[in-house]
Amino acid sequence: MKNLKDWKDPAILLSSIGISSIGDFIYLVSINIIVYQLTGSAAAVAGLWIIGPLTNIVTKFWTGSFIDYRSKRRVMIVTYILRAVFICLIPFAPNMTVIYVILIVLSAAKAFFNPSSMTYVAILVPKEKRKRFNSIRSFADSGAFIIGPAIGGSLILLTSIEATLWMNAIFFVISAIMLLFLPEKENIDKKTIPALTFSQVISDFTVVQKFISSNKYVSFIYLGFIMIMIFSFAMDAQEVVFTQQVIGLSEFDYSLLISITGIGSVMGAALLSLFSNKLSLRYMIVIGLNMMTVGYVIYAFSWSFTSIVVGFVLLGFFNTFLNAGIMTFYQNNVPVDVMGRVTSIFQLIQSAIQVVFILAIGITADLVSLRLTIVVLALFMLISAIIFSISVLGANKKSFYREGENNEELNITIK
Repeated sequence: MKNLKDWKDPAILLSSIGISSIGDFIYLVSINIIVYQLTGSAAAVAGLWIIGPLTNIVTKFWTGSFIDYRSKRRVMIVTYILRAVFICLIPFAPNMTVIYVILIVLSAAKAFFNPSSMTYVAILVPKEKRKRFNSIRSFADSGAFIIGPAIGGSLILLTSIEATLWMNAIFFVISAIMLLFLPEKENIDKKTIPALTFSQVISDFTVVQKFISSNKYVSFIYLGFIMIMIFSFAMDAQEVVFTQQVIGLSEFDYSLLISITGIGSVMGAALLSLFSNKLSLRYMIVIGLNMMTVGYVIYAFSWSFTSIVVGFVLLGFFNTFLNAGIMTFYQNNVPVDVMGRVTSIFQLIQSAIQVVFILAIGITADLVSLRLTIVVLALFMLISAIIFSISVLGANKKSFYREGENNEELNITIK
């Protein structure tokens, strides 16, 4: 009974994040359709995938400086409300310029939400419960991957895109309301909050630099994870073209493939949420990363629908292991008083590399065959994953993967 009571607040937070994830996928389906209907341009739709990383590059310089000195819970609530309001405004947009402006605001809101939620989880959820929490969160995100598009597609068929977007906003309002029932764990003195000036941002960059130099292993692991995932992001960006033009799948085959991948992801997340306490954090990361990478290698060398399904099911199934493991590692080893700033800078690096990498891969795929490009990316990802795993399994690094206790060696004196 006590155990259930201990999980009350984490369960509310999980529900809030899960509902907003469903909202994210409904929004994704709706905005792709509405942009294509307005423009009839595949390039305009592709532009949607660039807005997020570009907005991150502009905002991540200072989001951490804003977040770390304010209530993470309140920041999350405000970003939910902003997303609800601006999603409601999309049907009233007179042209694509206004729509793109709204999408930039929505991306900026998400740029604040991600570091805030990462930090609030670390504040609210005790260390010994984080692995189970993140495992269940992976299950919720995987479920949203299937449920969200299904709800979005059904609402569009039964009503209209405009009505779907308005109903979509309700998901974010519900998520915000649920956060109101969670405790405010931070004692924020408004008088001590520094003004968000250029000099303050520069000072906070120095704080992040000090954290990285003082916690080289933690920084290496998380940045290594980001760099390896860039390979998957680049391959995902070419996924539709590769499966249809190289493998020869039809649009129906591709839709079925995505559904099967989602089911594999849900199965992996469900299994992980049930047995996460039986699996060490290090092996969650290593097994998840290597098996997911094997899935991408099978995908790269695929010649038929069956072979590509095998690859996609593997990467979908084990991606949940990797994400839950790396998120728990990060929350356990980065002090909450600097987590917003550190997360923002890491995500800034990730977004900048993503934009450059996607453009480079697109150009390379035009100069050489797309098959060769994907194969090279998958093999480089595999080699990187093996090297990364050796670092994770290092015998003298076990202390960084402990659960249910404080890491005394962690440098938490940075302000």
